[in-house]
Amino acid sequence: MSESIVLKGGMVVNPDAIFIADVVIKDGRILEVGDNLTAERVIDAQGMYVSSGFVDLHTHLREPGKEEAETIETGSRAAALGGYTAVVAMPNTDPTQDNVDTVRFVAAQGRRAGLCEVKPSGSITLGRLGKALVPFEVLAREGVTLFTDDGTGVQDAMLMRRALVMAREAGVTLAQHCEVASLTSRAVMHEGSCCSHMGVPGWPAEAEEAMVRRDLDLVRETGATMHFLHLSTAGSVELIRAAKNEGLPITAEVTPHHISLRDEMLLGFNPLFKVNPPLRTAADIEALHEGVRDGTVDAIATDHAPHAAHTKEMPLDEAPPGMLGLETALGVLCTAIPLDVQRIAELMSWNPARIGHLGDRHGRRIAADEPANIAIWDTTTTWTVSQHELASLSRNTPFDGMTLRGKVHHTIFDGEIVVFEGKAQK
Repeated sequence: MSESIVLKGGMVVNPDAIFIADVVIKDGRILEVGDNLTAERVIDAQGMYVSSGFVDLHTHLREPGKEEAETIETGSRAAALGGYTAVVAMPNTDPTQDNVDTVRFVAAQGRRAGLCEVKPSGSITLGRLGKALVPFEVLAREGVTLFTDDGTGVQDAMLMRRALVMAREAGVTLAQHCEVASLTSRAVMHEGSCCSHMGVPGWPAEAEEAMVRRDLDLVRETGATMHFLHLSTAGSVELIRAAKNEGLPITAEVTPHHISLRDEMLLGFNPLFKVNPPLRTAADIEALHEGVRDGTVDAIATDHAPHAAHTKEMPLDEAPPGMLGLETALGVLCTAIPLDVQRIAELMSWNPARIGHLGDRHGRRIAADEPANIAIWDTTTTWTVSQHELASLSRNTPFDGMTLRGKVHHTIFDGEIVVFEGKAQK
């Protein structure tokens, strides 16, 4: 039997109401929500929001294969510090998450760490090579519900059509990294005035938008559910908006870095700002903001992508793309876009839990007899990011030295305090 915990005086955030209350937790579940409640351990939540824990649909944990950049334990710790009680682990590991043994290994390592739920995704194609499809139904029986070749898009339209049909039959969701590879060969950054000034190959917006259009056509034909990863252009947002108005069964995410950082950050040739898809223009950022505000965008997803220090110290054209994101996501969102707290919880918790097929235990109401996966946070605390204070094994945050507004104070996973006053408890 675990000790009982009471969150005192916090502002409970549910989809239908916001109210001040005490929340008592015992044995992994919420025991009671009300006034003047007591428990063995007291956490002062006054001035903070109490919501279901955040869920990240897009986390690169690197294990197995690239443990010099991140392990499932260190990535889980970073997630907990960011308020996440569940993350979907991307499949670009070595070996790829295209088989039962690797999927079981990733899930088991997450359970061993015990800091948040780690839900493995599967790749769409074997080895993420874009040639042959994975056994969707076999992996679905192992609990895999989201499939993606993230890092590359599935280039073959016929293969993608077959994948959507098979995914529909298996009851799983495909998530596409939209990039036409023939348009991005050797590209380093967004194609625009900055890349011309720097004399480096550019990455046109059309490389993303062309695949968004193609896959919307395939969804329209097959009726399969589809999730669109890390939208980065104004054109992509408009395509998704129109498709949603049409009633297509799609969802979409944006990342904290794409809503906050511009392509001109790369003028200093700093690889910390190199990412896939690339940072875009101010006009693209404003379009993403509008998509977040009007509901076109369903989720904020970090695309947390750790890289060992020596790889990010390579020249810009050789360094790998990717940025850390788990510990800074809430702060970046609150700093970049003024939103009401229910919309923040919707983007960070409720919608991602539903999209990731995690809604039976995450993204739930704060109410009696619900699972105790909870984040306690605010939108007003200012803090300065330091790469040396992050929990990740890697240090490739583009927000180093920046002041953000909004912070996670406590995280409770499966009824256990895993973050207390901003410090990991294990």
